[in-house]
Amino acid sequence: MSSSKRSFFLVFILLFLLFFPLKAFDSPFSSSSESFQNFFLTSRLSPTTPQVMEVILTGYSSSFEETDDDPYITASGKRPYFGIVASNFLPLGTKIKIPEIFGEKIFIVEDRMNPRFKDRIDIWFPSSFEAKLFGIKKAKIYIL
Repeated sequence: MSSSKRSFFLVFILLFLLFFPLKAFDSPFSSSSESFQNFFLTSRLSPTTPQVMEVILTGYSSSFEETDDDPYITASGKRPYFGIVASNFLPLGTKIKIPEIFGEKIFIVEDRMNPRFKDRIDIWFPSSFEAKLFGIKKAKIYIL
């Protein structure tokens, strides 16, 4: 087989595997649990759907009463802007949506809260008045 035919064949196989994902290998000798799956094959099956959680949402602002050290620097070292949220249970940099309240707006976890709040998300607002006006709400978040 010539090298151009071989290259074409390899490209064809790679494209086929990319656009027609395979199911994980099922062995007749394996148990019914899905603990044994080929990660490469199953990771291509479909894009992951966002994880949905119901959490308590609160608002905060850059005021000395609501922050630890510098009210204008987040835990990730960035300056606050609308779109930043604080959370202790999500890693910094995690993107979330809150469609019930903010539609398709994407928020990014860039700050932390007081350690006693392990199941909340705090949304940054430009003023204390806006944060208090937001209040406390319970809503579904979509972790992207």
